[in-house]
This record gives sequence, structure tokens and C-alpha cells, in this order.
Amino acid sequence: MARYRGAVCRICRREGEKLYLKGERCYTDKCAIERRPYPPGQHGQGRQKRSDYGTQLREKQKVRRVYGILEKQFKRYFEMAEKMSGITGENFLQLLERRLDNVVFRMGFATSRNQARQLVLHGHLQVNGKKVNIPSYLVTDDDVISVKETSRKSKKFKEIFEYNSELTSPKWLSVNMDKAEGKVLSLPDREDVDLAVEEHLIVEYYSR
Repeated sequence: MARYRGAVCRICRREGEKLYLKGERCYTDKCAIERRPYPPGQHGQGRQKRSDYGTQLREKQKVRRVYGILEKQFKRYFEMAEKMSGITGENFLQLLERRLDNVVFRMGFATSRNQARQLVLHGHLQVNGKKVNIPSYLVTDDDVISVKETSRKSKKFKEIFEYNSELTSPKWLSVNMDKAEGKVLSLPDREDVDLAVEEHLIVEYYSR
């Protein structure tokens, strides 16, 4: 499966803001964007003037990188959102939020979406009692997501649970950290997406 394997911190610097792609490290003084708050490369500190297209592109790239999705699949989500009833931009964000790796991250079973993707791929998560190792799996109402019993006792998950012990999950999810499981109460609304994003720019980009 294709996946970006370059320096993650360069992504945040390229987008000009923290995207919290490395979990705990992003909250420390080791965060690259804190030390070098300008784009990477030879001309990173030069003046930059963006066109309308450039603004739309950067917004699209930012969201794609936050969720860790390659372009082909990202566009496929947009095409799915267009066919749904309602506002395309909001439908699009809802589909991204419903990805299993994102839900695992939101529930506090991982410290970053990248880590959540790895945990899902390695078979540590279950949906309704059955192992699901597909990060792009779309959860729906009343789905129960849990950490496999043998996995929750591992050192890795103990560290994750300790780190996220005070995490507040979004209202569309219910989480029981003691049991290492959570439930999807409803599909997410636009207000449940805490990412600073102007989704209309992405709609404009793909509608050119």
C-alpha cells in the first residue's frame, strides 16, 4: 500500500501550521515548525504570493496530509461526497472523520492518526467484535470499536492510555478507557471537525 514516507515535520512547515502529525512530539519544543516557522527548501524564507488556485491547492493538501491520504483516494472521497444529499464540503469532511484510523485516534487509542493507521493495519482493533485491519473502513451509527484484549495489555497501549487519560472525545463518540472500547453515537457534524479548514476551497479546487 502506497504511503508517504518522507520527513513528516516538513509537511507542517510546508503548510505553515501545526498539523499534529507526530503526536506527543508536536506539543514539545522539538516541533520543527516552532524552531523554523517557514517552508522547507532553498527559497523557504522568501516572499510568497499565492493565486486563488494556489490557496485552494494548499487547503486541499493540508487536509489530505492531516488525514494521511494519497491523492487518488482523497479525490474518491470527494466524488462520494458530491453524490450524497446535503452540502458537499460538509459531507466530505464527514467521510474523512468516519475513517477507522481517524476514529481510533479520536477515541484516544492512538496518539496520532499515523500511529492509529499502523495499529489498525497490525490487527489490534476490532469493530463490533470482529478484527478490521483496513484504515479506510467507514464506521457508522452504533458501531463499537475496541482494542483487542491481548493487545490492550501490551506496554504500547498502556503508554497510549496513560498519555490520553485526560483526553475529551468528540460528542459523536462515547469512550470507556477502562474497557478500551468506544461507540459511535452518531455521524459527525461539521462542528465536530476541530481542524481549521475552509472546505469550500477544496470544493472549488475540484470543481474547476
